[in-house]
Amino acid sequence: MLVFVYGTLIEPERVATVLERDPADAADAFAGRATLEGLCRVAGRYPTLVPGGSADGRLLAIDETGLATLDEYEGVDTGLYVRVAVPIASSGPADRCFVYVGEPKRLGVDATWPGDGAFRDRVRQVVSRTDVVVRSNE
Repeated sequence: MLVFVYGTLIEPERVATVLERDPADAADAFAGRATLEGLCRVAGRYPTLVPGGSADGRLLAIDETGLATLDEYEGVDTGLYVRVAVPIASSGPADRCFVYVGEPKRLGVDATWPGDGAFRDRVRQVVSRTDVVVRSNE
């Protein structure tokens, strides 16, 4: 499966540390450069995404164990980040990838997500109702 990464996980050294891989093999985990359209990166305590614009990043190829490890790294269980599926606009084998979106208030970002309900629900609503898509740059 693929994950669009746009912050610290674009660095092979960080991927090697987080996924406990040999640093020499970490670069092989990337499936190429990509652009996320419909959400843009903003700086806070850690980078996050907000509606509008675009963000450049990379596609990281991982398995179920790697996804569970990234969920832990991103603080999904504590609500620091939520993981959402986003369509990939390509003719490749995958039609969706995952993206992690951080809760702005907890990251010190002056931004809000439209809609009602929990942060997780608002992110999913925006992603499902707008033209949020990942485009491969390879």
